[in-house]
Amino acid sequence: MTVFHRNEKKEPLPDALKGGVVAIGNFDGVHRGHRSVLDRALAIAEERGIPALVLTFEPHPRSVFKPDTPVFRLTPAPLKARILEAMGFHSVIEYPFTPEFAGRSAEEFIQTILVDWLGAKAIVTGFDFHFGKGREGGPAFLMASGKRHGFDVSLMDAFRDENAEVISSSRIRDMLGEGDVAGAAGLLGYRYTVEAEVIDGEKLGRQLGFPTANMRLPRETELKAGIYAVRFRRPDGSLFDGVASYGRRPTVTDNGAPLLETYLFDFSGSLYGEVCSVSFFGHLRDELKFDGLDPLVAQIKRDEEEARALLSGVRPLGELDATIAF
Repeated sequence: MTVFHRNEKKEPLPDALKGGVVAIGNFDGVHRGHRSVLDRALAIAEERGIPALVLTFEPHPRSVFKPDTPVFRLTPAPLKARILEAMGFHSVIEYPFTPEFAGRSAEEFIQTILVDWLGAKAIVTGFDFHFGKGREGGPAFLMASGKRHGFDVSLMDAFRDENAEVISSSRIRDMLGEGDVAGAAGLLGYRYTVEAEVIDGEKLGRQLGFPTANMRLPRETELKAGIYAVRFRRPDGSLFDGVASYGRRPTVTDNGAPLLETYLFDFSGSLYGEVCSVSFFGHLRDELKFDGLDPLVAQIKRDEEEARALLSGVRPLGELDATIAF
């Protein structure tokens, strides 16, 4: 798997990655709706015996146009690349999205990136994909460009769930904002997962008998504050069930800085400095303020019992979930 970063030096693409099928999109979340595009690209690549690539853009365009209100990312770039690798793609092209790039014409995007740089033989994207200055390039323009330059174009319709509702990243973000991690998993096709470095904390959990791995998530994270049953993965792949609190710890500090604190079951040792992942399996309760530490400890014990019971019976949602959360 190669994550290739286009940069100002305009380094050439490795020959082994040229002449492939390219799935284009932001693909935040790599959810079930995205996979109608991605699976089609993989199928074409297998049929023709050519590389399968994903062309995506970093940072998220909305974060460039509205820097004061950056988008809540479901899958930051490193996690998104690993999910795409698990699906079978040969490379992810992370193209820098800048105001200059947004100001280029649709024809320049086609010629300089798809034709000259990637040498694309086939393009797969969503039916509503627009590109170029002022969004001048659209499905019709892309189809016509394919005929001129000799690449095939497949446009995929919006993918709907079992209730005929369109699966979208914004819909999943709304679910996570309500704490509905189980519903979000149904649309993602895997458990919602975050990654961050384990940092030093106030060590109050250790004093209470429940040491935690503390992680600072991006400030734009909109996951509902509360207590969750989770699965924790270390860089070496080892897994631990646990219970996690996300929020501002109103009983002890309430300092306004959200923190993810995970108590790992049946674990001892140091995790400081490790970049680990946490997958969310169920929302146990909302964040509460207790009248002292004794009631807090009693509730943590109940949370542990509930989390253990929930996690003991879970099964992978599919092959992708088995790779990410199991």
